[in-house]
Amino acid sequence: MMKSFWFFAQFLHVFLVFSTLIASVAVQAFTGAYGINYGRIADNIPSPDKVATLLRAAKIKNVRIYDADHSVLKAFSGTGLDLVVGLPNGYLKDMSANEDHARDWVKENVQAFLPETRIRGIAVGNEVLGGTDYELWGALLGAVKNIYNAIKELGLTDVVQITTAHSQAVFANSFPPSSCIFRDNVKQQYMKPLLEFFSEIGSPFCLNAYPFLAYMSDPENIDINYALFQKTQGISDPKTDLHYDNMLDAQIDAAYAALEDTGFKKMEVIITETGWASRGDDNEAAATVNNARTYNYNLRKRLAKKKGTPLRPKSVVKAYIFAIFNENLKPGPTSERNFGLYKPDGTIAYDIGFHGLVSSSADSLRLSSKDIGARGWSRSQYLILPISMAAAFLLFLR
Repeated sequence: MMKSFWFFAQFLHVFLVFSTLIASVAVQAFTGAYGINYGRIADNIPSPDKVATLLRAAKIKNVRIYDADHSVLKAFSGTGLDLVVGLPNGYLKDMSANEDHARDWVKENVQAFLPETRIRGIAVGNEVLGGTDYELWGALLGAVKNIYNAIKELGLTDVVQITTAHSQAVFANSFPPSSCIFRDNVKQQYMKPLLEFFSEIGSPFCLNAYPFLAYMSDPENIDINYALFQKTQGISDPKTDLHYDNMLDAQIDAAYAALEDTGFKKMEVIITETGWASRGDDNEAAATVNNARTYNYNLRKRLAKKKGTPLRPKSVVKAYIFAIFNENLKPGPTSERNFGLYKPDGTIAYDIGFHGLVSSSADSLRLSSKDIGARGWSRSQYLILPISMAAAFLLFLR
């Protein structure tokens, strides 16, 4: 009798531990290491159901959209794709001020589509802190809390993760990586309380990081090979003595340094946007098909290794690529409309190993590693980088 009870107790213990692990995994919005952003500021891209077919064929499981469009949510039903929906910035003030509206939004745009549509996250706003609308800065945390409380009330905290994505404009300095801190006007009043809440609910720090824009800000002093994951002598951080052979890893570790400086050493960093434009204006010489192909091909290879960064070697780098399609209605420079891996008709824009909805001449141009070795929101704010970063690169290159 006692022996049977002991076995039952052991079984119960294992079951409870296993159940806890399952719950902790379920709340993670990102599985694997590779995802993609599905921007739709265009009038010539395929319908959502064709996009779902395209993504399944490409075996891209993680997808982010910038709203909660019902046509997309319905099209993704039953596909097995993991989706992060967005609460646009225009909703933040209302959601911060009104708990009932937040609950209604979650019911109508998330709960109503579960579980058939695998909504795994809600991105509350995009690039708010560091932006120009200071009223949104003050509304962000309240909106995050009210959306989370709605998720909790509806019993969805083990299914849906709450995040918000930041631009690099929140940083006061990002080179060398170990010197990175949050800007004074962001850190104490806005960022720290937000990070405290995210730490409590287990959410990551989401960063939109573009080596393309960093290079564009100072092409004379930044090695393009460093930005493109090509062979280069790289850079060394004098404080940590860590070596970086590509810029994206350095940008990620800069975020980790800022988090550590603010007291959040254990928080994970996820890249929610990164990419390279394939076409640009006359002053955007780096925006070429060759460079875009090289960046995205090498990025895909880097993510497939499922390894960490020099500062966080055990934390697998996860990144959503920007974006599925070129978006012909986006404002701003030509590059803004040319970040897509696919053309509007569903054919590939350039070959990094994916196939399009229909075959094209580009599909037949299979590229080897040797060949490659031989490249919703505006990203223009990234062009204004700290002078200290450019100066540090200048010293490095000399």
